[in-house]
Amino acid sequence: MRLSNFTDYSLRVLIFLNLKEDELSTVGEIADKYQISRNHLVKVVHNLSLMGIIKSYKGKGGGIALNLSPEKINIRKLVKDLESDSNLVECFDGNGKCIISPACKLKSVLKQAQKNFYDTLSQYSLADITTNKVKLLNELRL
Repeated sequence: MRLSNFTDYSLRVLIFLNLKEDELSTVGEIADKYQISRNHLVKVVHNLSLMGIIKSYKGKGGGIALNLSPEKINIRKLVKDLESDSNLVECFDGNGKCIISPACKLKSVLKQAQKNFYDTLSQYSLADITTNKVKLLNELRL
């Protein structure tokens, strides 16, 4: 299973904001630190804001920050909300054209693997994945 870049960047934004704690950050700052497209990150930040996970402040001295405590941001819920198409294979949606679908066991194996993936993610919050703050801060040179 591969997460979309949109989900990956969303997770990175949240990690960054958690590291900065109560300090406001900007999209440009985050894009520079991660060396990713500012334009793409604008869309990510806008979406996270619409979801209520981050808040943004306009004007001089404005920026973005977490709107929820890191402990309340569950990784499973976030990934599920961000990954609009989590069908691993065509037959997951029931409209597939695979002729062996009625007899194939691959679908059930992949569904179990996906369930295990999400069950694992459900055990973690943003706080859990940023417990090594010192190392992360050093990597980002913050």
